[in-house]
Parts: sequence; structure tokens; C-alpha cells
Amino acid sequence: MNTDIENLFKDKVLGHPAGLFVLFFTEMWERFSYYGMRALLVLFFTASLLDDGWGWPREWAFAIFGTYTSLVYLSTMVGGYFADNVIGIRKAVVIGALLMTIGHACMAVETSFFIYAGLGFLVIGSGFFKPNMTSIISEMYKGKEEKKDGAYTIFYMGVNAGAFLGILLCGYLGEKVGWSWGFGVAGIFMLFGLLQFWLAQGIFGKIGDGPKNKNVDIIDDITSEEKEVEEGRNPFTGVQKVLIGISSLLGLLWIFNDPVSKISEGKYNVFPFEFAGLSGPTVAILLAFLIFIVLLVMRIPKYTPVLRDRMLAVMFFAFVTIFFWAIFEQSPSSLTVFAKDYTNRVLEGNAGFIFKVVNSLMTIVPLGIITWVLLLLFKKTFAKYAWSNVFLGTSFVIIWFIAIWMLKEEFQKDAAEIPASWFSVLNSLYIITLAPLFSKWWESKYNPNANMKWAIGMGLLGLGMAVIAIGADGIEPGAKTASVSIVWLILVYLFHTMGELCVSPVALSYVSKLVPGRMIAFMFGIWYLAVAIGMKLAGVFAESSEAIAKEQGLSSFFWLLTAISFGLAVLSAVLYPVIKKLMHGVK
Repeated sequence: MNTDIENLFKDKVLGHPAGLFVLFFTEMWERFSYYGMRALLVLFFTASLLDDGWGWPREWAFAIFGTYTSLVYLSTMVGGYFADNVIGIRKAVVIGALLMTIGHACMAVETSFFIYAGLGFLVIGSGFFKPNMTSIISEMYKGKEEKKDGAYTIFYMGVNAGAFLGILLCGYLGEKVGWSWGFGVAGIFMLFGLLQFWLAQGIFGKIGDGPKNKNVDIIDDITSEEKEVEEGRNPFTGVQKVLIGISSLLGLLWIFNDPVSKISEGKYNVFPFEFAGLSGPTVAILLAFLIFIVLLVMRIPKYTPVLRDRMLAVMFFAFVTIFFWAIFEQSPSSLTVFAKDYTNRVLEGNAGFIFKVVNSLMTIVPLGIITWVLLLLFKKTFAKYAWSNVFLGTSFVIIWFIAIWMLKEEFQKDAAEIPASWFSVLNSLYIITLAPLFSKWWESKYNPNANMKWAIGMGLLGLGMAVIAIGADGIEPGAKTASVSIVWLILVYLFHTMGELCVSPVALSYVSKLVPGRMIAFMFGIWYLAVAIGMKLAGVFAESSEAIAKEQGLSSFFWLLTAISFGLAVLSAVLYPVIKKLMHGVK
């Protein structure tokens, strides 16, 4: 029995180790900072110079936003590798948090150099931080598998609480007070998260204290001779490694070149040529994709039949996932612009008063619950980790002050003007509300198979886009402003959140079930690559919204995304017998 892990369970909060809640609050402040800044980014870039923004065309803002979010996910593969093999998980978390704090501080300056530098620090910091928090939880609960689901549920609530408060408060400060306030406050709470984690590290014992140093190939390592005979090995050849390098380089250059070439209006372009009527960047990304397909064709047939089939199933799910995130992530881009420019956000009379009350409850109730959890943690850890608790407590004093000040300011106004970033809050609110219901569904006899979960998720995504398309129907082609009801945005976030609950929490679970242990790191890398492609594609989709809106109307853009979503939902459902056969009994 691992005595280090048993010691963790001596001091419990809500039936779990106190260390879980140190991670809970660290992750909560990281998500607060990430989502708080993300909610403002497109708004800041597109705000007029008179409003202290950069006055960019929306296409430029969407391009750089897509590149930023894509790189955040790509960087996790590098951060995960360094944590496992070089510096250890806990040091990776601290380095990541420090880099993100610096990144937010840079963005608060608002000059070109510091904004770009800030985004760079945030990308690298996220790469070190994001993949390693869950790794600590996994290590903490070794031999306690029956408690792990509950632990991840609590942790997931911290993720969404941070996202909720970050969008709500940073969004309000950025839009109502000043952009640097929104960016700066995000950094302050990232710093508090870093300090409370650093000063309470002793609570984890030796977990994550150093690199694993297994000195094995994460792709082709095998734990027993029997597994090697059963599953077979398929090491990368020299030619395949070269092809991986070329494909990766072309993809990265395209991701960076997309916003740079647009913002510089062609002055800087890595691919300044045309071929067969196609632009250089288009040729580059198509070539990268073609090389990737060639690699799959070269490698997959060489695996044993069962493993080969299961990998094909993973590839199908990854393909659908690319489009899921490409459409879902319209939230901080095209949907935020829709909220800002095309939605009637000014509520007067009874409607304004009702919104103020609802917004107050949405702010105070979650904060009250989280503060109660904080007090429970204090009781267990203050004696040993006083300074960690002091910094954590200080952060909550500040957050309560900001929240109460915001609500007081709004109640003093005759009418309520909803910040454009506010609607993104609904995603976290709906997740916190609906996640227990979906969890019960997955545990019941009506639990859908993998294909149907993806089909339902894409169908709900399409339903959300259909709703917003109907709401945008009256907006004339080329219109710069409109006054559409807020009801359409409230509904689109409801349907999209339900779609997310069908796809996001179960995705990595299926990857871990379908491939052997020796390949999990590699396949998780492929999965995060699919998510990164989806994030960049989200920016590409949002960019296209401008041209479509000018020619055919904004509703046509949303109908196009509706068609893609429903098409992939039908495809997932129709291919159920095929994918079921490929999964070879995995449920």
C-alpha cells in the first residue's frame, strides 16, 4: 500500500483529500484568468480607437484568436513531455502559472509589443500548466479508483467556477471600466493561484515532485512480452519521422502565417506564391494534411487487426471532434460579436430589474458556495500552510469586493446594459446545473453508445446554430448593427452546453479505452492535435462569417454551421454499426 497516498487521505474535505481542493482553487484561478482574458480579446481588437481598442477588422481579430487558442492546445504536448521527462509535474505547474501571470501583466500594458508578448507567454504557460493539474489528481488517487470519478467531478466544478467568474467579472471590468483592468485583474488572480499552490506543495508529499524518468519511448513502450505478441509493435521509420517533421512544420507555419499575413496586409507572408489557382497558404495546409493522411495509410495497416480497427474508430471520433470545436468555439468570436453589434442588450423597466436580480443571484450564490468550501479547507490546512491560506483568503476578499461593487454599480442605473461578454457566462452556468443530470443519464440503462453521444452532441450543436440563425433572419446583408432579442443567445448557449456534455467529458475516456496503455500518450497527442485544428478552424469559420454576412446576411452563416452540425450528427448515427464493429466490444 502506498503510504504517501494514504497520508493524503488523512485530512479530508467533503470526503476527499485536502490536497484536491488546493488543486481546485489553483485551477479555478487559472481558468478565471484564461476565460476572463479570452472573453475580452476579440472585443478589444475590434473596439474602435475612440473606445481605446485597436479598431481592427473582425477578420484580423478572428484570425489571431484562432491561432492563439490553437497554440494553447498544441503547447500541451510539449509541456506534458517536459513535465514527465525533465522537470516534474509540480515544477511544470509553477512555471506555467508564472509565465501566464507575466502574460497577463504584459497584456495590461495594451501596446502592440506587450499584447503579442503576453499572448506568447500565455500560450507557453498554458502548455506547462494545463496537462499537469489532472496528472497530479491521477497520481493522488492511485489505488483509490472508486473515489476518482468524484474527485474529477469536484475538480471540473472548479474549472467551471473559474470560467464563470472570470468571464463575469473580467468581462465587466474590461468593457465598462477599461481593457487593461480586465486583462490586469485576470493576471492578479493567476498570481494568487500560483502563490497558494507553491506555498502548499508539501500537502502532496512526493507526488509530482520530479520527472518520471522512465526512459522509454512513449509511443512504442510495452509492459510485457505477452502484450508485445498480442498487439505487435510498429516503430516509426526514419522516413515517417521526416514526414511528421515536414507536416508539423507546414502546419505550424500556416497557423502563425494566417494572422500575420492578414494583419500586415500581405507584407509578411511565409507562402507568397500561387499554384494551380490556389494561394500559397492554402497549398501549404493542404500539403500538410495530405502528408498526414499518407502517414496514416502507411502506419495503420501494420498494426494487428483489432488495434488497427480501434485506431480507425478513434480517427473517426477525432474527425467529428474537429468540427464540434470549430463550431462550438464561435462563442468567443462570432457569437460575441453578434452579442455586441446585433443584440439588444439594453433592458429597461421590469426587464432591467429582473436581469439585475438574476445577475446578482448568479454572482453571489456560486461565490457563497465556493467561499464555504474555502472555509472547510482552512480548517484542515491553516495550521500547516498558513501563508498559502492567507493568499487564498486575500484573493476571495478581493473577488467579493469586485463582485459587490459591480452589482452596486448596476443597481444604481435606471436601465441594465448587458456586457457582450456576459453571454459566455451561460456556458459555465449551464454546465454546473446540467452536469449532474447528464452524469445520471450516462449511468442509467439508457446510456447511449459512443456514436450516439457524438450524434446527439452534434445534433444539439446544430440545433443551437439553427436557433441563432432564426434570430438573425431579419438582419439585412451588410448590416453593421441590429437589435435582436437576447433570448436567441440564451437558447444557443443552452443547446451548445448540452452538446458539450455529450462530447467533451467522454471523449478522452474513449481514447483511453480504445488503445493500449503504451500508446495512450501518443493518441492523446493526436486527440489534442484534433482539438487544436478545431480551434484554428473556429477562427477560419468566424472569418468567413464577415464575407457571408455582407453578401447573403449573417443568418446564412449560421445556417451553414447548422448544416455541417446536422450532417455530422447523421453521419455518426448512420455509421454506428461500422464503428461498433471497429471498437471490438469497447463500450
